[in-house]
Amino acid sequence: MASSSSSRNWLYDVFLSFRGGDVRVTFRSHFLKELDRKLITAFRDNEIERSHSLWPDLEQAIKESRIAVVLFSKNYASSSWCLNELLEIVNCNDKVVIPVFYGVDPSQVRHQIGDFGSIFEKTCRRHSEEVKNQWKKALNDVANMLGFDSATWNDEAKMIEEIANDVLGKLLLTTPKDFENFVGIEDHIANMSVLLKLESEEVRMVGIWGSSGIGKTTIARALFNQLSRNFQVNKFIDRAFVYKSREIYSSANPDDHNMKLHLQEKLLSEILRMPDIKIDHLGVLGERLQHQKVLIIVDDLDDQVILDCLVGQTQWFGSGSRIIVVTNDMQFLRAHGIDHIYEVSLPTEEHALEMLCQSAFRKKSPSEGFEMLVVQVARHAGSLPLGLNVLGSYLRGRDKEDWMDMLTRLQNSLDNKIEKILRISYDGLGSAEDQAIFRHIACIFNHMEVTTIKSLLADSNLGVKIGLKNLVDKSIIHVKRGHVEMHLLLQKMGRKIVRTQSIDKPGKREFLVDPNDICDVLSEGIGTQKVLGISLDTRNIDELHVHKSAFKGMRNLRFLEIDSKNFGEAGRLYLPESFDYLPPKLKLLCWPKFPMRCMPSNFRPENLVTLKMPNSKLHKLWEGVASLTCLKEMNMVGSSNLKEIPDLSMATNLETLNLGFCKSLVELPSSIRNLNKLLKLDMEFCQSLEILPTGFNLKSLDHLNFRYCSELRTFPEFSTNISILMLFGTNIEEFPNLENLVELSISKEESDGKQWDGVKPFLAMLSPTLTSLKLENIPSLVELPSSFQNLNQLKELSITYCRNLETLPTGINLESLDYLCFKGCSQLRSFPEISTNVSRLELEETGIKEVPWQIENFFNLTKLTMRGCSELKCVSLNISKLKPLWEVDFSDCAALTVVNLSGYPSDTLSEEADSLDPVLDFRGCFSLDPETVLHLDFRDCFNLDPETVLQQESFSFKYMLFPGEQVPSYFTYRTT
Repeated sequence: MASSSSSRNWLYDVFLSFRGGDVRVTFRSHFLKELDRKLITAFRDNEIERSHSLWPDLEQAIKESRIAVVLFSKNYASSSWCLNELLEIVNCNDKVVIPVFYGVDPSQVRHQIGDFGSIFEKTCRRHSEEVKNQWKKALNDVANMLGFDSATWNDEAKMIEEIANDVLGKLLLTTPKDFENFVGIEDHIANMSVLLKLESEEVRMVGIWGSSGIGKTTIARALFNQLSRNFQVNKFIDRAFVYKSREIYSSANPDDHNMKLHLQEKLLSEILRMPDIKIDHLGVLGERLQHQKVLIIVDDLDDQVILDCLVGQTQWFGSGSRIIVVTNDMQFLRAHGIDHIYEVSLPTEEHALEMLCQSAFRKKSPSEGFEMLVVQVARHAGSLPLGLNVLGSYLRGRDKEDWMDMLTRLQNSLDNKIEKILRISYDGLGSAEDQAIFRHIACIFNHMEVTTIKSLLADSNLGVKIGLKNLVDKSIIHVKRGHVEMHLLLQKMGRKIVRTQSIDKPGKREFLVDPNDICDVLSEGIGTQKVLGISLDTRNIDELHVHKSAFKGMRNLRFLEIDSKNFGEAGRLYLPESFDYLPPKLKLLCWPKFPMRCMPSNFRPENLVTLKMPNSKLHKLWEGVASLTCLKEMNMVGSSNLKEIPDLSMATNLETLNLGFCKSLVELPSSIRNLNKLLKLDMEFCQSLEILPTGFNLKSLDHLNFRYCSELRTFPEFSTNISILMLFGTNIEEFPNLENLVELSISKEESDGKQWDGVKPFLAMLSPTLTSLKLENIPSLVELPSSFQNLNQLKELSITYCRNLETLPTGINLESLDYLCFKGCSQLRSFPEISTNVSRLELEETGIKEVPWQIENFFNLTKLTMRGCSELKCVSLNISKLKPLWEVDFSDCAALTVVNLSGYPSDTLSEEADSLDPVLDFRGCFSLDPETVLHLDFRDCFNLDPETVLQQESFSFKYMLFPGEQVPSYFTYRTT
């Protein structure tokens, strides 16, 4: 039985199958009246006595009805008419069926027992056994469907109303025929139905919000087509409706009283189908509609006054009315007091490809040979429905060569039809400042952190905080995980707008983003003071020779990104030896692989907010003390020749300092004592680092990374507020008491001959606030201290390659622990029982001999890894109780002989295991769900017989891995 009907044209909404003598003048009449009230069309037999000649009409009515409501009553089965109707309903596979059990037990209908069964048997005496069996199956099928039982209702009127609401809900979930090819429309309608809450008698206003071209109007039109027939009054208002009125009052502003009167007159005339209605005050609209159930959809208006004029208050409309406002401006909805808002998101990748195929090939999948081309075009369209439909229509009927040509054009250009629609969003921005922020994001700031953008534009007079909010409200940008995201097509449009500022002379634009234009400007030195930003992506450039005075004409340049990390072996960026100038107003300087040994001597960095020069050739940045009060981020990671960093005394606003992999850096300057706003210091793999300043407290420092600073022997005592501390691969001997630690990772550098005294060196750092603890390669660690029981907030515990670890604390249960790893702790022989709440348990290369049956208490376990446990012999793993478990890895456990997946304890599981025959036991797993999906890995477990697994039918595994070079002969699932 189909769960939802197709989008064909139906003659009736509902066919009611019933036994007239039981319900005709009671339930049936009340139910039909409720359907009429909800404007649901039901087939009626006009109470004409049935005869054989009527059957063709009834059969046709069943086929022409979208939903069948089967009203089972005491004497339903006494009528062969009813039973034949039921059989016809079941045979219509496109039918939605709702069973109602009225004064009869569902089990009696389902199994044909009790009084219902006796009556059924009496009817069957007059018919063949074949007909009887067909009726029995139909009764069983329908009685097993979700329906309504009158025995559970105290109020019959409320039950009838609820059944009618259920019918209405199912009707609304059916896709209108005009929109059946709009991919994903069913999901949108279902989501909107939840917000509309159509079963409620309240007057509700709902918003549809999303960016231009995402399909808002299509969704609104589909809703209108589907819902309008259920309302006494309906109207779809678009821009054209308002523009016609504005033509008459072209000189009036939208707040003009006569303009409002004319709009309300026009609305009343159209929805009441009474031409040339005249009103003398603005209260008439509410007076005329307050007792009408109204559906009004307002699409794509941008004028708050006009919206207030047309659908000002819920009190204007009768019970059950729905007002839907479609816009790309969230503030437009908020200002009107609309709280129920549906955000239209981009389609999934699967839906996007289907949309493109529907438009290009008029089917759900691409024609043969076009598969990769479809993926590439969809990617260039950014999955935006507008772009997918426009490009698909253009490419329909074209060959592969045309598709390839289009892909080349799409690299930087934008289709005119797409641009025309998207441009409305840009032109609709309320101020020049918001438009300027739009262009900044399109050219420079897309995917950048919001906090960084605010810092970079702090003194720009653009009102960046409110500007970003406006762009979010108008669905032009989105903020995800703290980063700004602008859709690819909007970005292309923004860049095209900038390009039109000076088509032939790129040096006179405010932003330069085209690689060829940038190469021309930088190689010829033709930039002007109009240029604010340059973002160069070098993937399509082999080499660039920068003019010695390339930047001298661009004195207002604020943002410079030279993405030279993409240069291949053959491609290089050349700076002349005489290159000596960078603009003084630079706020963002991002230049990976910067080729010089030192910055230009006259460079003044006082306006820098962000300095990113990873993998540079720099030996030093600049001489002396520079004014760096604007600087918030310095990233020199991977600059392996950097021997010193400049004096940071005046970098009082610096928040992030990343010097990772600066392998020539020996010391940090004492000036870092002034970095009172420093949040993160990263010195990872600074293998020459020996000296750190001490004797001060950086109160803001939260994140400290000294991983693999192998020459570092003294812990830097310049902050007591650190919450994240990473000390893998160091030789630090003593550690301070850090009470606020949340994440701690420590390991001992293997080349160091000295040993720690157990856990004493870092015992003081085992703070109760810890959520993550990672210990690696600590030979002195033999046992974990009992103080571990205090780590109640610990979520992640990883102790790896501590090869002398033997003992774990007992009698504790770390309630928050989710991940537990003892990989490479080869002396650990007892199964860890310090928490039963873990979901991932990794015990690779340990000395554990047995997985005890008590593991069934690990009720959250999803993954168990014990690869390479050379002494593991016995496993008791009760899969039936470990419901979430989906992956188990016992590969390379050469000594494994007993695997008991029922989990029952065995008295022979230990010393006697060597004498046992290899066995894999599935017995006793009676409660195991046959649909369980499990990954089992027994590679290199040569003592196990795979046949004992493959012959079991109680389990459904995703995959199993066993040792061997060929498929065993007893394995029946083979392909030729």
